[in-house]
Amino acid sequence: MTFATIRKKALLTAVCVSGLMASPALAEVTVLGWPGGPEEVALRAAADAYNAKADVAEGDKVELLFFNRDGFWDKLQADLAAGSKAFDLNLLATYSIGRYAPFMEPVELSGEAKAVYGDAVLSTMQYQGKQYGVPTDLSLHFMYARKDLIDALLNDEAGKAKYAEIAEKYLGKKLEPKIPDEWTWDDYAATALYFSQAVNSDSPTRYGTVLQLKNLLFNIMVWQSVPRAYGADWMDDSGKITVNSDAYRKGLEIYKLLYDNGATPKDSLSYEFAEANAAYTSGQVAAMLQWNAAASDLTNKEKSPAVAEVTEAVAPPAGPKGRFTHIHGLGFGLNKNAENKEGATKFLKWLSSKEAALIYARNNGAPALTPDVVKEVAESRPDLVKLGQFAGKYGYVMNGGTSAKALSVYELQAKEFTGYWSGQQSIDDALANTENGMADLLK
Repeated sequence: MTFATIRKKALLTAVCVSGLMASPALAEVTVLGWPGGPEEVALRAAADAYNAKADVAEGDKVELLFFNRDGFWDKLQADLAAGSKAFDLNLLATYSIGRYAPFMEPVELSGEAKAVYGDAVLSTMQYQGKQYGVPTDLSLHFMYARKDLIDALLNDEAGKAKYAEIAEKYLGKKLEPKIPDEWTWDDYAATALYFSQAVNSDSPTRYGTVLQLKNLLFNIMVWQSVPRAYGADWMDDSGKITVNSDAYRKGLEIYKLLYDNGATPKDSLSYEFAEANAAYTSGQVAAMLQWNAAASDLTNKEKSPAVAEVTEAVAPPAGPKGRFTHIHGLGFGLNKNAENKEGATKFLKWLSSKEAALIYARNNGAPALTPDVVKEVAESRPDLVKLGQFAGKYGYVMNGGTSAKALSVYELQAKEFTGYWSGQQSIDDALANTENGMADLLK
């Protein structure tokens, strides 16, 4: 290895650690990815496979760049707007394409892309009729539940009587336990309370659920399917903000009820994806609403021995207005100021091929694949089959959820709603503050 190569790698590492991306790109093709989750694992596997291909020239090999999730999108916008050349390709999301499109270039995908992903999935990376990226991951939510615990409850007459008693005390009505695929949000709440030792000292688990309550915009994406099931939206067709509603109030109160009564760990106010997974895989949690990206780990006997064989994943519970899951796509697009556009374009074309999609899928990624393609990984990744099914049946985007200020709306909601859940402000103040802030952001 030459001194120049060593120096480049050292400098790139420094960039990764600091998160500062104002300097020129140091690798032949530098890809800025999403850190810390299965998306990073899958991207690393895809990059390794690409770099090992005999027909990939040394100057077109891929280096990966990551920095913290917190503030990721604001940092990216600042770097793109400043004309940064530190990365050739960067992460995109459905809710951010309009925000970044002025600083990026439309891309041409492989001839296989339509057959691999289908038109609907490709459209998650389109803006004003142009393709801006490869849709590597589709994100939505599963309700993960311990079927062994639920089955035991359904066959326990004394347990069912206790369940009804708990439901009446905390929810104001008697309920009977059901299988998770038939839950309403009240059923979920009652089940979470029943399997919490703070409420039911005979519970086999310490907690009935685990909530992600950290002041983080992605946690609001997880939560908002609760109020959506009661009819919530960001605004109506006339543009009037509708967040100060009974539907939002119900969703907020369900989480508050569970938190205040010990159905989720008290430090849930610091939880996001990784912490919630750790709590669930301990074997001390009965059910959890979580991103689909967690499925491959939660059902892996080596990674999650305490729960893998007894966990099932179903769509989120229903409400009076139906059953819903938030949905968005993540992918990769081309920086307008990329230094190696030719090499970057080659990698994007390969990344949109069947070969790359299957590598990505087999390494914890979550591509939404067409039926003909997903069948090749269905045995090892049954969650990807459900991914496509649930997206079509239950997927939604809030009215205004693709606007240039969408991320700012999520950040506002995270700040205000976390304030309510943590007891720092009333539900009335949280909703009023959110409504006023959203009116300014979405006007």
